[in-house]
Amino acid sequence: MRHGKTINHLGRTASHRNAMLSNMASSLILHKRITTTVAKAKSLRKFVEPLLTKSKNDTTHSRRLVFAELGNKEALKELFGTVSSKVAGRPGGYTRIIKLSDARLGDNAEMCIIELVDFNETLLEAKNAGEAKTAASTTRRSRSKKKADAPAGEAVAPAAVVETAAPEDTATKTVQEGETRDEAKADEEAAS
Repeated sequence: MRHGKTINHLGRTASHRNAMLSNMASSLILHKRITTTVAKAKSLRKFVEPLLTKSKNDTTHSRRLVFAELGNKEALKELFGTVSSKVAGRPGGYTRIIKLSDARLGDNAEMCIIELVDFNETLLEAKNAGEAKTAASTTRRSRSKKKADAPAGEAVAPAAVVETAAPEDTATKTVQEGETRDEAKADEEAAS
């Protein structure tokens, strides 16, 4: 049983596992997307996301901490250059795992793509198009044209209220029991 064992050892020794995750993290940072197994991708996510968080604060100390984990100068430059500027506004969740339908041929392992979220151009374009569509879409309730077209800084004056007098009361006759409305109306016209 694996009670309380949170780390997936991936069938490797600690030094082998750390070296593999370091190399995979460097490849992910440099290429923005890599194909691997689902188990390795989940371990890589736990490894690389704290590094991406540290890259938001570009200090010598954070660079040294990240370099101690990665050990690759080119990946470090890329991380603190382009990647950190893209993920600066994101509070977490920097990576995305997309499972692939076909398994690996040799051992039937589940394969997936792990990528940096802010670097997938097709999904970003789809998201921006979706946001533009929802902003331009109408609701079931109608909105006033003046309120919708007015600039944000200007106040819109309320519409003028026109008061009308209530209609005069008209005399009505109650329909007697067993009498239809047409008969009651004919009796009323005959009386007037």
